Amino acid sequence: MSNKKSSREKILEAATELFHLKGYHATGLSQIIQESGAPKGSLYYHFPNGKEQLAVEAINLSATRIAAEIKQNLAVYEDPVKAFQYHIESISSIFHSIEPISNLKNVPMGLLAMETAFVNENLRQACEETFELWGNLYFEKLRSSGYSEERAFLISKTLSALIEGAITLCITKKSSEHLIHINKMIPLLLTK
Repeated sequence: MSNKKSSREKILEAATELFHLKGYHATGLSQIIQESGAPKGSLYYHFPNGKEQLAVEAINLSATRIAAEIKQNLAVYEDPVKAFQYHIESISSIFHSIEPISNLKNVPMGLLAMETAFVNENLRQACEETFELWGNLYFEKLRSSGYSEERAFLISKTLSALIEGAITLCITKKSSEHLIHINKMIPLLLTK
């Protein structure tokens, strides 16, 4: 089996990174083609509905990748406090040195979500489904750790909001400080 990426994979990878780093509106199709190294005609061959289809697929790719990371992180410890602290530390380690910015290619979904929420329903919905997927993984960990459904729901929603907000603040400050603060509060937040 060959490790060589197809034109479709190259385009999707380049688009995913560019959408995360520059946002939807600031990323042009020409730039995606240039970054991917794929032939120009292959973009519309593989993504006949153009930039919007490409963005939805990029969101879905990120959702799947990050969901796998979340599952892996939360499985390291049975104790939910340790598991969530490990997960948040894993995210925060990305921000210990965010130069070059390309280290962040799988993290900032917030930029894409915020800039498209009011102007593109398909992208807003894809982002909403992504955040729900990740939150459901938090919920499942809490439920399997003995939290009531109501408590697991509230904590998972709170954790999702805290983490997404902290990521934005970490990018702005070029520091993992805000995620570190959240990590210190996990034992209190996860009190049964």
